[in-house]
Amino acid sequence: MAAMMRRIIGAPCMTRILRVAGAQTGPIQRADTRRQTLDRLIALLEQAAAAGAKMVVFPELALTTFFPRWPMERQELDTWFERTMPNPHCQALFDRARDLGVGFYLGYAELTEQGQHFNTAITVGPDGQVLGKYRKIHLPGSVEIKDRQKYQQLEKRYFEYGDLGFPAFRGPKDWGSPVLGMLICNDRRWPEGWRCYGLQGVELMLMGYNSAAYDPNGGEGESAELRTFHSTLAAQSNAYMNATWAVSVAKAGNEDGAGLIGGSVIIDPNGIIVAQAKTLGDEIILADVDFDACKQGKEKMFNFAQHRRPQWYGRIVEQVGAEAPPA
Repeated sequence: MAAMMRRIIGAPCMTRILRVAGAQTGPIQRADTRRQTLDRLIALLEQAAAAGAKMVVFPELALTTFFPRWPMERQELDTWFERTMPNPHCQALFDRARDLGVGFYLGYAELTEQGQHFNTAITVGPDGQVLGKYRKIHLPGSVEIKDRQKYQQLEKRYFEYGDLGFPAFRGPKDWGSPVLGMLICNDRRWPEGWRCYGLQGVELMLMGYNSAAYDPNGGEGESAELRTFHSTLAAQSNAYMNATWAVSVAKAGNEDGAGLIGGSVIIDPNGIIVAQAKTLGDEIILADVDFDACKQGKEKMFNFAQHRRPQWYGRIVEQVGAEAPPA
């Protein structure tokens, strides 16, 4: 009996570690075919799987160029949207991922049966089934086309605001059943979404982005370096304040003359960068994500049950624009 107890006590504990990859892509030009783009995504998927990754995060709008930078009529616009997911134009990615036993996050433009247009992301499990779906809520840019501006930012014109909220969901058991969340691009800059996921116990935030390497709203106030810094800062600070891992993945480089920042990162629950892209091209970054590392923050500094005081947070949900106190 004593020997048996020693074996039980000395037995290794069940770990919850998942090797995760960020699959940054270089630019996707307006003239690139879907087959060309899909082949690149599949190559990145295979590279990540060969390195042991079980989950791969692709960028926002990973199947197309960033088309909201151009004015276009509805007939052309709809050619950039996916009516179902998966569909014959991207089934090969789903099939290859299932063959490899790898899950993935994929951003794309969604056209619903009701004619709604969303900037959407899905997370797919290693069996090829969709685990979760998210529609971008914080749309940047403008509805109206700005005169004398070379590149537009027309997400408010081409997409509707996301209507699914911030629903956390579980990954599969062989990943350790982690609590997952999704954001898209500009959402990562807004702490409200992160905290909604934090209140659901999120352990891994998945995010893709296509962020301009210039001020997309006009002017010279933002450089590629500053925008990359802000992108990383937002992911680090919010990962720390919600005690979660975060994978934030770019489409980067020069798309038809318009620059996109890179800086894809994997960040731990302390806000520390554990992997970061070095190029503006197709590149894999990897990290072994230990979900139990989230416990330190969730049980101490950011123990929400002990420390939150929501009776004083009403202004956050009741007010939109800033209101200064009287002079």
